[in-house]
Amino acid sequence: MELVIAPVTYALIVANILVSCWALFYDRKFIDQFAFNITGIGRHGQSYRIFTSSFLHADPMHLLFNMMTLFFFGPQVEAVLGKLGFLVVYFGAVLASGIFTFYIKRSNLNYTSIGASDATCGILFAFILMAPFAKMYVFPIPFEISAWAYGIIFILISSFLVGGENNRIAHESHLSGAAAGLVLTALMVPEVFTRLVT
Repeated sequence: MELVIAPVTYALIVANILVSCWALFYDRKFIDQFAFNITGIGRHGQSYRIFTSSFLHADPMHLLFNMMTLFFFGPQVEAVLGKLGFLVVYFGAVLASGIFTFYIKRSNLNYTSIGASDATCGILFAFILMAPFAKMYVFPIPFEISAWAYGIIFILISSFLVGGENNRIAHESHLSGAAAGLVLTALMVPEVFTRLVT
């Protein structure tokens, strides 16, 4: 894969790694202070948690998976949308995820979540909208599939699992982040729709 100059993407990767590693290996209380938490946001007005939680991860593998997604798809999106457009999609996905998750989980005052999955889903689906026929390998599928096919599978699974009380995976964050990525990209680059039929 040709290396694309994407300073915003790489800066966000570095920021995620630094903040997550600080919380994971030096100060675990940092997670409690800045994670997405229903009580903190709803009762104490700590709305900043919507954004700070996106830079925290549960473990190194969680961090690695999200940063790999950002590394592979972020530069392609930044090349099309530019630095500002990329930031709009990235943090727009985080905000949409925070609002939707708060609504879904508002009765569970102990609900807490962390991770950049909402942002990376936004970037991934921005890429899917831009290059719907690009080929992707997705574990555990043993053959390549089109980006649009992956998008449909992802949305169906996330929609089915969203709101589950026993899930350790925040499917509502994934789904709302992906939706924000699609909508914001379409608003900024409406000509992407022509690629769906050509």
